Amino acid sequence: MTTVAVTSATEKSHKLWGGRFATGPAPAFEALNSSIGIDFRLWPFDVQLSKAWAMALYKAGVLTLDECSDIEDGLDSVGARLAAGEQPSPSDEDVHTVIDRLLHDEIGDVASKLHTGRSRNDQVATATRMWSMEAAARLDDAVRGFQQVMVDHARALESVLMPSYTHMQRAIPVSAAHWLLSHFWPLERDRARLRSARAAAGVLPLGSGAVAGCAYPISRVLLQGSLGFAALSQNSIDAVSDRDFVAELLFTATMIATHLSRFAEDLIIYGSSEFGFVQFGDAFTSGSSMMPQKRNPDVLELARGSAARLLGDLTTLVATLKGLPTSYNKDLQDDKRVLFDAVDTLQLVLPALAGALAECTFKPERMRAALSSTMMATDLADYLVRKGATFREAHGAVGRLVRKCEETQLELHTLPLSAFAEAHPLFGQDVFDALSARQSVEARDLEGGTGPRAVHAQIEAAQRAL
Repeated sequence: MTTVAVTSATEKSHKLWGGRFATGPAPAFEALNSSIGIDFRLWPFDVQLSKAWAMALYKAGVLTLDECSDIEDGLDSVGARLAAGEQPSPSDEDVHTVIDRLLHDEIGDVASKLHTGRSRNDQVATATRMWSMEAAARLDDAVRGFQQVMVDHARALESVLMPSYTHMQRAIPVSAAHWLLSHFWPLERDRARLRSARAAAGVLPLGSGAVAGCAYPISRVLLQGSLGFAALSQNSIDAVSDRDFVAELLFTATMIATHLSRFAEDLIIYGSSEFGFVQFGDAFTSGSSMMPQKRNPDVLELARGSAARLLGDLTTLVATLKGLPTSYNKDLQDDKRVLFDAVDTLQLVLPALAGALAECTFKPERMRAALSSTMMATDLADYLVRKGATFREAHGAVGRLVRKCEETQLELHTLPLSAFAEAHPLFGQDVFDALSARQSVEARDLEGGTGPRAVHAQIEAAQRAL
């Protein structure tokens, strides 16, 4: 009687395993083992790869044409039901079980032939790769949208000057567009990494079976073409356990989040009252529950915080992989938890950050007001070098002038000519021309510099990249 009850429960739940077990799984084990709450979102890809598998079984002589057609039609019906909002039942262990159960509802026992020659090991690896390829494309679109907002602002800021900073100390004047685009190019490198991650995911594992390959004459080349993969896996043991592609996508997502975090930090600082370089808009900020005057850059802070979360996702996966023995292990069930979390988080952050930046108002007058003649100390040293001094002695002479400014609470341009002559005999009346912020910027007009032609060329290059 016990055996009959277990068989009935197994049939009702449509588990893809269990025949060798005398009793059903314990509820505590089922609760831990079930992945349906995570992997259910893979259903479109599982339906697609299952249709391709049915056709491959037909080509291999395992299914008749009518059986193949019934399975394909049934899978289309399953997909329609799921797209309409049908949810898993409590007995469904994972996304594969859901589709198997619904397919049996649609076409009856012929559905049992679909799993011939394949394993959930190669099935989930394939579906996860398909999801990852699509996710990389979605992230690329989102990054590109944010970059376009940056380029639009850069065009408006092309001739605006502001201080650059090293060690958070004022350094040399730069074009504000040059500063803004310094955050564009890291994201462009991230887009290259997304393309690489998409390519890494584009290797088909289906046909690898549980570990040793498929015993039926399946055409994996046919599967590859119908599912849009660029290559076939070369080793079935590796294919079912390879999650390098997940790690690559997670690393790329972490780098995107890191670059967004750095940009958010700059904007937070520049938007403070102490700087006032930028004013935040209303739609992407919040107020204080106590202080009526506050405008809090919550989007920027949440973007900054998300980088830590994605780093945790990456670390979780890599720490899992480093301890696994050969082939598939159930530890890999959690790969999708961190993968989905990372991609979902970025898809929330990127549009919000793009919106927050789009409504920012930059303040050219505050940027210009933050410039000081002391920032042209390097230009003074270059002035002396052009007059014949070595850079070492020029550096020392200008350093003495800066110390004099600190002692007298004066700016370089307010010092008398005699102070310059005392610091170095090569200083002449034209020294004050070297204290112009505009001239300092115009002097740095080589490729990649902050000069006008270089910045304009950079903006055009950025737009071409998009």
